[in-house]
Amino acid sequence: MIEGVLFDMDGVLVDSEHFICKAAIMMFRELGFNVSPQDFLPFVGMGENRYIGGVAEKYKILIDIEQVKARTYDIYETIVKGKLFSLPGASEFIKKCSNKGLKLALATSADPVKMKINLREIGLSEDTFQAIITGKDVKRKKPFPDIYIKASESLGLKPGNCLVIEDAVSGIKSGKSAGCRCLAVTSTFNEEALAEADWICDSLINVPEEVLNW
Repeated sequence: MIEGVLFDMDGVLVDSEHFICKAAIMMFRELGFNVSPQDFLPFVGMGENRYIGGVAEKYKILIDIEQVKARTYDIYETIVKGKLFSLPGASEFIKKCSNKGLKLALATSADPVKMKINLREIGLSEDTFQAIITGKDVKRKKPFPDIYIKASESLGLKPGNCLVIEDAVSGIKSGKSAGCRCLAVTSTFNEEALAEADWICDSLINVPEEVLNW
């Protein structure tokens, strides 16, 4: 029986993927390296340590991950002001889950600084969620199950009674490995890539009725 919903953030609640990619590209350019958006795709949903670090490894760029990540977040905060928006249906779906009495958690691989920027820009209070888990709270990031296990435990629930909502391949693997059921939103990857999910929709406007009724 469903008792809780565990939301990923980027690509599920907020349309931010383009901006963090742009910020990381600008950061690498400051270091004297030209990288492309395609370089980041394999690391989407894994948190900025892997998102930035994976591209650095590909091109054998030596970096101080905390330093370059901080710079990337500085750039990100500047370029998203007034330009970040909730993804279609996100706010309405959160309200629907709350009205059904479901517990809500935010489970993002991003660091707290990015989480706060995103929620602030889209006008969503942290109090919306009974638990918030960020990349700082787990050692092993997605696709490992740790973040969704911790999120469900933080709500006092078993993973098997929780629904994970994700847009990334790594996130679906994380949720399924944790023992949760998963709804994939095709905002970042196509249906074929997200086939491991229990349900797939094109946005949170078009969530199948059975997703919240099991």
